[in-house]
Amino acid sequence: MPAMTLTEKILAKHAKTDFVEPGQNIWIDVDILMTHDVCGPGTIGVFKKHFGKAAKVWDPKKIVIIPDHYIFTADKMANRNIDVLREFSQEQNLPYYYDVGTEKYKGVCHIALPEEGHTRPGEVLLGTDSHTCTAGAFGEFATGIGNTDAGFVMGTGNLWLKVPPTMRFVFEGTLPPYLMAKDLILAVIGDIGCDGATYKAMEFDGPGVFALNMEERMTLCNMVIEAGGKNGVIAPDKVTLDFIDSRNKHKVPYTPVYTDPGAKFIYEKVYDISKLQPVVAKPHSPDNKAFVSEVKGTKLDRAYIGSCTGGKMTDFRAAAKIMHGHSVKIDTFVVPATTEVAKGLKTEKMHGKTLEQIFLDSGAKMGEASCAACLGGPSDTFGRLNQAIRCISTTNRNFPGRMGHKEAEVFLASPLTVAASAITGMITDPREYLA
Repeated sequence: MPAMTLTEKILAKHAKTDFVEPGQNIWIDVDILMTHDVCGPGTIGVFKKHFGKAAKVWDPKKIVIIPDHYIFTADKMANRNIDVLREFSQEQNLPYYYDVGTEKYKGVCHIALPEEGHTRPGEVLLGTDSHTCTAGAFGEFATGIGNTDAGFVMGTGNLWLKVPPTMRFVFEGTLPPYLMAKDLILAVIGDIGCDGATYKAMEFDGPGVFALNMEERMTLCNMVIEAGGKNGVIAPDKVTLDFIDSRNKHKVPYTPVYTDPGAKFIYEKVYDISKLQPVVAKPHSPDNKAFVSEVKGTKLDRAYIGSCTGGKMTDFRAAAKIMHGHSVKIDTFVVPATTEVAKGLKTEKMHGKTLEQIFLDSGAKMGEASCAACLGGPSDTFGRLNQAIRCISTTNRNFPGRMGHKEAEVFLASPLTVAASAITGMITDPREYLA
């Protein structure tokens, strides 16, 4: 039998066949369907329109609903979206609805999914959010789908899709202390462009990848969609399996899958990450790459540390390392991705202070666990760019209007670079603050 990539093997298994190849259209079984407050009501509408108002979902235990986008706002329509999710979850008796205002509330779906044990190697996870690809870090096929597809999956547990070809990115060398996974993925996107991986799987490999912790691997896979990728994936290793087993509270069995020797890749590139410099994406596109050294000194009005890309414990440890003992010169917003991360900021200490205290002492503003300003949102959203200002952010997109005002400028960077820049009020190389 011909060799297959990791992505192809997962899809073949879920198509109940021994072999698939790129370009082939197949029906697959879905393990998990996730939706949230922005797309959930539309998905529910499609489901009820085509399956009937009294229809039941295909499997209540395989549907995860996580409100996270427009949460802490007075906007009536945003609040109504959550009401729709709540009513549907009660009607369908869904056990995995993480409701706002309760102890179950989580925050950003892509970080909440692994925290709550909904990600497992070898599975298929679909979500009504383009950054569902984050979960590929756990060795599964994870991708975003539209409301229509999601409504169909909700009723059947199946999806018709095309098998993507696979691109392979190999990271050799040791990651320097002034770089993070965000620098790596911005470098890749800058090299291949925002359409460089359109409808392709992006597989990350090499010692530089497997030296990363799970949160950093999630950052890599999170942004493959910014290159047009169908999915991102990293083969599971002991780090992966230890994480999964510690979180698999639902005791769901899983089978890891690996790329076959001799599998075909349509593109391969090797990076020596030990030689890479800190990277930013300039306005107004994630592929508008520049080294920090090239834009150093650019004046800023705001810094933002948060989102599914940059709001994890690893991200905040990095930022706190730089911000400890310093005061920020510009408005700086710190938003934990999830309530678990928020608790971690209140308990984990560095230099005798909690991470939260380090941020507060620096003059930063702390927000509640949510997507917050990453997607702009209603005008009262925490950290939203309501004026035409210049911001440096750990988020994943910087298109015009993405974080609010259409004339605002957003630079994307790692938590290390954002923290250093918050202190000086201008784009700053983090090496200036690392011993």
